[in-house]
Amino acid sequence: MYYQKSIEQTLNDCQTTKSGLSTQEALSRQEKYGKNELAEKKKESPFLIFLKQFQDLLVIILIIAAIISGLSGQLESTLVIVVVIVINAILGTVQTLKAEKSLESLKKLSIPKVKVLRDGQLCELNSNELTIGDIVQIEAGDVVSGDGRIIESASLQINESALTGEVDSVDKITDTIEQEVIVGDQKNMAFSGSLVTNGTGRYIVTSIGMNTEIGKIASMLNEAKDRKTPLQKSLDDFSGKLSVAIMIICAIVLALNIFLAHESLLDALMIAVALAVAAIPEALSSIVTIVLSMSTQKMVKENAIIKNLNSVESLGCVSVICSDKTGTLTQNKMTPQTIYLNNKLLEIDDLDSHHHDHNVLLKACLLCNNAVINGDQRIGDPTELALIDLVHLHTQNDPEFENTAIRQNELPFDSDRKLMSVSSLNHLYTKGAPDVILQRCTSILINGQKETLTERYKNEILQQNQNYANEGLRVLGFAYKDLDSNDIQLDDENNLTFVGLVSLMDPPRPESADAVAKCKMAGIKPIMITGDHVVTARSIAKKIGIYEDGDLSIDGQQLNQMSDEELDEKLTHISVYARVAPEHKIRIVKAWQKRGDIVAMTGDGVNDAPALKQSDIGVAMGITGTEVSKDAANMILTDDNFSTIVKAVITGRNVYRNIKNSINYLLSGNFAGIICVFVASLLLLPTPFFPVHLLFMNLITDSLPAIAIGMESGRNDVLKEKPRKADDSILNKSTFFQISYEGIVIAICTMCAYLTGLKGDPLTASTMAFATICLARLLHGFNCRSSQPLSKIGFFTNRSSIIAFIIGFALLHFILFVPAMHGLFMIHTISINQLLVIYGFALLPTIIIQAKKMLTK
Repeated sequence: MYYQKSIEQTLNDCQTTKSGLSTQEALSRQEKYGKNELAEKKKESPFLIFLKQFQDLLVIILIIAAIISGLSGQLESTLVIVVVIVINAILGTVQTLKAEKSLESLKKLSIPKVKVLRDGQLCELNSNELTIGDIVQIEAGDVVSGDGRIIESASLQINESALTGEVDSVDKITDTIEQEVIVGDQKNMAFSGSLVTNGTGRYIVTSIGMNTEIGKIASMLNEAKDRKTPLQKSLDDFSGKLSVAIMIICAIVLALNIFLAHESLLDALMIAVALAVAAIPEALSSIVTIVLSMSTQKMVKENAIIKNLNSVESLGCVSVICSDKTGTLTQNKMTPQTIYLNNKLLEIDDLDSHHHDHNVLLKACLLCNNAVINGDQRIGDPTELALIDLVHLHTQNDPEFENTAIRQNELPFDSDRKLMSVSSLNHLYTKGAPDVILQRCTSILINGQKETLTERYKNEILQQNQNYANEGLRVLGFAYKDLDSNDIQLDDENNLTFVGLVSLMDPPRPESADAVAKCKMAGIKPIMITGDHVVTARSIAKKIGIYEDGDLSIDGQQLNQMSDEELDEKLTHISVYARVAPEHKIRIVKAWQKRGDIVAMTGDGVNDAPALKQSDIGVAMGITGTEVSKDAANMILTDDNFSTIVKAVITGRNVYRNIKNSINYLLSGNFAGIICVFVASLLLLPTPFFPVHLLFMNLITDSLPAIAIGMESGRNDVLKEKPRKADDSILNKSTFFQISYEGIVIAICTMCAYLTGLKGDPLTASTMAFATICLARLLHGFNCRSSQPLSKIGFFTNRSSIIAFIIGFALLHFILFVPAMHGLFMIHTISINQLLVIYGFALLPTIIIQAKKMLTK
């Protein structure tokens, strides 16, 4: 590892010098190592994706039905079936083509131009032309390209939050690091995609392209497989079982018609086709897609953009939320908390620039600072930016302040001294680590007077510093002294007067605590995963309710030492993971998934992307999130508000309930059709339905009510329910009995209408059966809106259901009473008396089902 090697060793290993490479050598190496860019995952062609849509067993059964229908001369039925299959395939293809573009976004992170030494001269090149051994020069505002070993550092600070998740900039050094450390502690390295916030420096390029830390993340993104949602798994399982059942029933009916009814093979096959078409809910896929799509439009208004439609219902069974700290639970902005001044604690609002001691502290904050705020542009270390904000807040009405705060000379910060000093109008102002500052001080500023810094004062200051540290706060100490000259040397940083301490932190979002409380009420375990230090992370987690008594907090190194068995044993007790690397996040997500939990992962940085993709629901921040995290996620929060996830969970649970009700509606209607065809075959009666009848029912009269059921308004009390398990079947025992009972009731009424019509001729009987089951299923849409009776939920509370019924009713009567439709739909003209019979038998199932609901509830 290059961070463990000296500058000379690194130069030798990379076969370069501090003067950089020659142009010829650079070109030679580009041919050897390739360009500084990320490899792109090979994508399937749209045509191949389209073909894969026909692999589903139910689709294959429909294709066979279309072929048999065509052979028997029913070309209209064949055309309708083919159109349905192709439309579903096109919808599936369109959804698939919205695949993730994570690697493309990772490539965008590379800055177009970099400053490189070539032939001993500094020149600007495209970042993809960097190669191993190049010497790159960086300064504040630059984005690092390629990973490299730092060889020069002048107050160099780099913000690596996008890579490590830690908000503080890292002070970069040139010294060799002996021990093995994680990426966040490799202070003599520069990493691709990081932002230079202060100072200048140079580094030797040691890794490019896929070998950089970002490249490793890209590899993990490549390896992270897209996971099926619980609904997809449940529907896949249902489709498989239904397909087997259909083939068995069709085989039985085919045998009955050939050997008992002595039908011709083609006629027997047509009856089997009718049964297959009756059983398959052709519109199910489209209806689920439409309901999910409408839900995503609703969620956009609630500041959540859903990229993958199937992710909507997955939110409903999320049981674990692994949340990044920085920018997700916190504001991603260092903010002063309290001040220790005049030997006592002060609130930020108590500062007064006209008070001498306060004035000295504010000057020290402003002068010992290399950050720049110019309008909306903020350049520099987040901590220093916070100090400038503090000064501006308390000096905006003090015009004299700026005239007396003039920066003249600087002793830059370095990691050995842990101090920074600036001279101003014959004064020296110093900022640094509190314990180091105290060692340099001989007096303390108390109410405008310099008093001797006694042991009592020292102990009180050190105790306060420890209190701050225990709360996970970052603490800076400030001191000053009088000078005879504005020229300063390192020796001047002695015999200082202690001024005070300023504590800072990246504070929690105001709404985070409430959101965490709602998560716990919903049976969801929130977990904090961060690149920050354990103490800081635990402090924030305590404030917002993630970390409670009895919980555990561990860091990346402790996690590395744990076996999978040990992690599994402690998993439910660990609420905070700190100083973690990207691979740690994936391991944590996988550990929960192994237990059968549905895991959501929130984050905003490059380092979050692999875990976002590995999780069942990846949630990225829309404002502060990198393009990589957005592309890897399933959901993007446009307001970066953690509480929006809670709203999304409520929507997800309501969506699942509505989809389940829609499926119950479709299957109970289809089951009624199956019974009718099967019973007619057993009794050796003419088939009650033609394939075109069944397709009309499944695609027209069923689709609109099913979509309307999916639009049923949600309830907030779903948060009080526990998350459902990922392996919970959408067709459990109670649902199966409900579908069977309702299907049988509709089938009995339909067969009664069929037998009534059979007194005339088979075509009249078929027409009456078709009209009865269509109308009965349209009315059944009101039954399936809720498990409660209509008298409880209100008939008019879902206007969509009423509109769906009116449209379906109109279309049915258009077919029944327009002669031009009779040939296409195999309809016989019916009388008014027959129509009244149809109305009576169609209404009866709804009366029976509603009566049962009222008695049950």
